[in-house]
Amino acid sequence: MFSAFFISRARFAMVISLVIIIAGVIAIRVLPVAQFPDIVPPQVSVQGFYPGANSEIVAETVAAPIEAEVNGVDDMLYMTSTSDNSGRYRLDVTFAVGTDPDIAAVNVQNRVALALPTLPSEVTQQGVSVRKQSTSMLLTVNLLSPEGTFDRLFLSNYMEINIRDALARLPGVGEASQFGPLDYAMRIWLDPQVMTSLGVSEAEVVDAIRRQNLQAAAGRLGAPPDNEGRAFTYTLQAKGRLTTPEEFDRILVRTNPDGSVIRLADVARIELGAQTYDANAWIDGVPTAALGIYLAPGANALETADLVYATLDQLAERFPDDLEYDIYYDTTDFVRISMRNVVITLLQALSLVILVTYAFLGDWRSTLIPVLAIPGSIIGTFAILLAAGLSINTVSMFAIILAIGIVVDDAIVVVENTQRLIDEEKLSAKEAAKRAMQQVTGPVIATTLVLYAVFVPTAFLPGITGQLYLQFAVTISVAVTLSSLIALTLSPALCGLLLRPSREPRGPLRWFFNFLDWSRDGYARSVASLGRRSFIAVLIIAASMAGTVWLFEKVPTGFIPNEDTGYFFIDVSLPDASSIDRTGAVLQEVQQLLAAEEEIDHVLTVAGFSLLAGVRSSGGLAIAVLKHWDDRPGAQSTSDAVLARVCPAEASGASPGDRLCLRRPADPGPGYRRRHRDGVVGSGRASAGRAGAGAAGLHHQHQREPRDPTRLLDLQRPDAAVVPRHRPREGRDAGRAPVRSLRDPAGESRLA
Repeated sequence: MFSAFFISRARFAMVISLVIIIAGVIAIRVLPVAQFPDIVPPQVSVQGFYPGANSEIVAETVAAPIEAEVNGVDDMLYMTSTSDNSGRYRLDVTFAVGTDPDIAAVNVQNRVALALPTLPSEVTQQGVSVRKQSTSMLLTVNLLSPEGTFDRLFLSNYMEINIRDALARLPGVGEASQFGPLDYAMRIWLDPQVMTSLGVSEAEVVDAIRRQNLQAAAGRLGAPPDNEGRAFTYTLQAKGRLTTPEEFDRILVRTNPDGSVIRLADVARIELGAQTYDANAWIDGVPTAALGIYLAPGANALETADLVYATLDQLAERFPDDLEYDIYYDTTDFVRISMRNVVITLLQALSLVILVTYAFLGDWRSTLIPVLAIPGSIIGTFAILLAAGLSINTVSMFAIILAIGIVVDDAIVVVENTQRLIDEEKLSAKEAAKRAMQQVTGPVIATTLVLYAVFVPTAFLPGITGQLYLQFAVTISVAVTLSSLIALTLSPALCGLLLRPSREPRGPLRWFFNFLDWSRDGYARSVASLGRRSFIAVLIIAASMAGTVWLFEKVPTGFIPNEDTGYFFIDVSLPDASSIDRTGAVLQEVQQLLAAEEEIDHVLTVAGFSLLAGVRSSGGLAIAVLKHWDDRPGAQSTSDAVLARVCPAEASGASPGDRLCLRRPADPGPGYRRRHRDGVVGSGRASAGRAGAGAAGLHHQHQREPRDPTRLLDLQRPDAAVVPRHRPREGRDAGRAPVRSLRDPAGESRLA
């Protein structure tokens, strides 16, 4: 018999369990940790730039050839593209869940290579990039100058030159990108009136800059063959490219016949500025450079965040005076506190299982055997999760908590049957264990197979839902398998070593067993009574089924739980071609609205960037970071409650889950001749996109006369509170959350 071998060799059974536990402990240290499993479909991004072209030309000359070739690439689900009036083009190709992102990137690169010969030369000279697109934003790094010594241009370039590259190469970081970087560029502003009076054309200016701003190879002095008798050969170094506005000022545009010259400074103004001014970022209304850190697929979120913090601390030692960094938006805060609460729940469940087991078995020896089966079954499960390429997350940990109550069942069956044989047939512990295993080995295996029939099918669900439940099914199934293995090896061996003839329970245990006997007898009498009145049993079953159906209809449904992760996003949309200043003014009002809520700690706003679309846009983005959970207890302080106050639900045409954030002033007074409607579209449910949770966006649409002085926004909130500029890093073991989208329901122009 299989179990008899281990009953006679108890040490061997203990070694097997120890090996399982050790493997699980090692796996726990290396398994990636995240809030949810990696359920986001992989994406590959294709980006190009056509200088001077508008969106229509980009769509015709760049988008059409590339998309014609990329369409139908292996495992592709869909693709979306954006062409804007600045000449930028972006194509996001989404692949089926489970596709290797590296293989997907190679396949897209091969398709794009086929389209390159058909693209304009200006585009190929700039380069067409193909890269894996990280969709899980881990945190944002904010660089700012508290005293205002450095402007936004300096902050953005310092971030790009000294910080971004150092963070991008860290293990676990998939991408590090600024929200609208202001890259240094030499701006040359031509004066058309002066050029006309001097007879200078734009072509002359461009040609002069190209000829005089270049890196030339000056050659060598004393090089062969003319090096006879020379002891040294010198490499000549020329000035090279120009780097300062003064050097560009001296570029010679033309030499006139009378000997006079026209320099670039005579027809233009030169300054060192940004290549583009399409985006601006603020933290609590203070200019900042914001860098988004995106997690690589399968990486450990907690370890990656710790590496980012450690690297930033090292880089900060070389910061100039009046330059600081801080991290306000950090998704690992919620992961840390979630895992801490899961561990607490795990210990509570373990304590409850031990207490219940002791109460029903009535002996510490009998209780110890099932309890010793728990570590091997639970900890050993993590080794299989590592081998299967899964992770530690809230789903797998929830399965672990449920498994605690299941893994002891087989061991309890073995203990109770062995104890019965010891008491009734007066057998020795080892003989009773062998006899007991002859009787319960089949049932133990059968119950394991029954549990397989319940949980294993969920592992084969397709799509994103299947990826979510795969972790749950694998965790439960592996834990049950290990518990059965331990019940057939370690548990009978321990029974042969520890069990003794039972004694009459005393004290509280005796009272409990008397109550248990009374309850069992009462239940038996009730069942016998129902057997004589079967129609009553049928009515009870029918009522239970009807109640189940009613609850199924009433209980809210959802893909994943809507949790207070400590933050929410607001996506602000304005009409196309809205200026960056106009967007900044709207975002300033949004920031004041959010800062007026005492639960909100910091507000990050970005003009000219949409987090939902992942591209530059005429709108903007606001991230509201709430205070630590301990500082805002109560149901009215959750992120959903705060967002509901900021964006109160309206009955006028709003679908369930939508928010209408802005509304017409209650008393606009005479002269109000506008028609406007403000709305929000988007649910508070978490999403698997770049933002990671639900979204809210801000839209107006209206018509007005120029003389109308009425404010565009009437948010009807208290005056904005003064929000501290920084938050210390201590006490940040908490988290963040949703994006609500304020979308225009009618599709008209949305903000004047």
